[in-house]
Amino acid sequence: MGRKAKFGDDGAVKQFKGPGRKAKKQKPPKMLPGLPKLEGDDEPKKLSHRQKQRASRRTKKKEERKLIKKEKKKGVKKDDDVENNKIESDTTKNIKNEIVKQFSDSNSSWLKSKNSKSVIPEKDDDIESYDSNSDMDDEVEEGNGLESFDEDGLSDDDDYLAGTLDDVDSSNESGIEDTVLKKKKTSTKKRKAEESDDELLPIEKAAKKLKAAKKKEDAEANEEMKMQINVASQDVFVFPASDKIDEHIPIPEVEQRIKDILLVLSNFNKFREENRSRQEYTDLLLKDLCTYFSYNTFLMEKMMHLFPLEDLMSFLEASETPRPVTIRTNSLKTRRRDLAQALINRGVNLDPIGNWSKVGLVVYNSTVPIGATPEYLAGHYMLQAASSMLPVMALAPQENEFILDMCSAPGGKASHIAAIMKNTGVLIANDVNKNRAKAVIGNFHRMGIANSVISTYDGRHIPQLFKNFDRVLLDAPCTGTGVISKDSGVKMSKDETDLQRCFTLQRELLLAAIDSLNFKSSTGGYLVYSTCSVLAEENECVIDYALKKRDVKLVDTGLSFGTEGFTNLRQHRFHPTMKLTRRFYPHTHNMDGFFVAKLKKFSNIIPKNNESEDNEEEIEVNNVDAENAEVQNTIEKPVANIKKPKHGRGKNRVEKKN
Repeated sequence: MGRKAKFGDDGAVKQFKGPGRKAKKQKPPKMLPGLPKLEGDDEPKKLSHRQKQRASRRTKKKEERKLIKKEKKKGVKKDDDVENNKIESDTTKNIKNEIVKQFSDSNSSWLKSKNSKSVIPEKDDDIESYDSNSDMDDEVEEGNGLESFDEDGLSDDDDYLAGTLDDVDSSNESGIEDTVLKKKKTSTKKRKAEESDDELLPIEKAAKKLKAAKKKEDAEANEEMKMQINVASQDVFVFPASDKIDEHIPIPEVEQRIKDILLVLSNFNKFREENRSRQEYTDLLLKDLCTYFSYNTFLMEKMMHLFPLEDLMSFLEASETPRPVTIRTNSLKTRRRDLAQALINRGVNLDPIGNWSKVGLVVYNSTVPIGATPEYLAGHYMLQAASSMLPVMALAPQENEFILDMCSAPGGKASHIAAIMKNTGVLIANDVNKNRAKAVIGNFHRMGIANSVISTYDGRHIPQLFKNFDRVLLDAPCTGTGVISKDSGVKMSKDETDLQRCFTLQRELLLAAIDSLNFKSSTGGYLVYSTCSVLAEENECVIDYALKKRDVKLVDTGLSFGTEGFTNLRQHRFHPTMKLTRRFYPHTHNMDGFFVAKLKKFSNIIPKNNESEDNEEEIEVNNVDAENAEVQNTIEKPVANIKKPKHGRGKNRVEKKN
């Protein structure tokens, strides 16, 4: 019965080293002293054919181990590439004999022995031939006094290449040694790499290739960066002639010119041309940015006023890239953990949106349409941008409150409010567009919201219909400069007239929202104003106008991140508390451009200093009317004896007294 087979991880049969358990010899028994010897004890024990084979194998392996140890002491190791480094034994003997004999007297003046060891590569298949040459190696090392390589320069595992008599010219000695060392190191690295590759798993080999490609790519990028730095440090941007500014040039040249102008403006005194003003460079940059990013001049000029030059390019490039898809869990029907597990099982790759939200999830990719899953149809989540969750978090609605969402379509923020209220209290979801209100109805039915009333009134007339709200959310209509990645038509369609119409409407809506608030509310009296715009005219200017027209103050939004609002911008000077507002940018926070401000109402009193102009106009009108009445009385006689009709109908009869 043979040895029991054992299989490795790859399915191959494991090879056992050394003799088997049964083949091990037992030690001879110890005989007690004084006992007589038996017949045949002195005779050697006869071995079987199998035992002889094993003994010969053991002997061969011992000899091989001795040879390997001997070679390591000499600094010699086997070379894996047998075919390339194979040297015939006869040729090697002749070379060694010539090296051993050194040179004749006539040649000694111009020839010099090579300072390297000659090596005969191992042969795996023929051990006997290798053994026959090993003695020769000993003779060469011991009897000829050849110099060996420095131990510090070369390790024991390095391979040495055999030299020939043609390589021992003194004039080329250093070059030959360098060549030999390079070949040796290259072959050693290649051999080690191949050995390591053979031991790696396929997935590890693939990862190793990716790392090598990444390293090569980084090296190329660094070289390109150095070249650009050298060019920037050596070449100075030449301002184009006046007749060539309006010429059409390719887009790559436009991009390079933008970089050059930004470099000049970053250190204007150093890189500018003589007799060139900063305004000329700025005008050229404006023209090139409009060409490169397809903006109209009005909107690009607003962006240049809003952002520093170092952040302008980052914002414009980020606005061209779509933001990640995000969803909001409907806490009325499920939990975020359960929803995430259900979507992962359907092949959706997602993560929590961040520490600032407990219901948001960001979706990286999906094998199924994210807006048509059974969970979506069951109302377990809502497709909603990350920035759209911020106003509701700032509003912080409470249970059993009376809340108004003045511009609610398509219902993302309103459904979020209802979920936080846990279907208690009353929510008025208003939107002036009846077609968009249909989306609100559909989403509310799908998500199971039962505490809402949907209306389609003009928000400016809300105070005449509904009053005494605890909290109001106003996500005002705007130019949409913060969501250019979703609607690229904004870049060319918006002009000064559109901006004027927008912030006029926003001011009216904000005053109406403030008037509909109940400042006596024990839990509320708060209003949150938000837009998906980054322009100051639609954000800080509108809030500053409301602070002057109503008895309200800015309070902290409660958001843990975001950029502070502007307190001054170019010619504008805003209220110091404007820093309590929050701004969000695509290039900074990886979400749509957004603005959030939170106001608290303190009374229904309208400040007198803001009504002074209106009162003066009313006084002037009353004075004019009084003067006109006096003039009319002097011309016409007083009217008397007016008789009313019986049924209150018909014309009044006027009789004049003589």
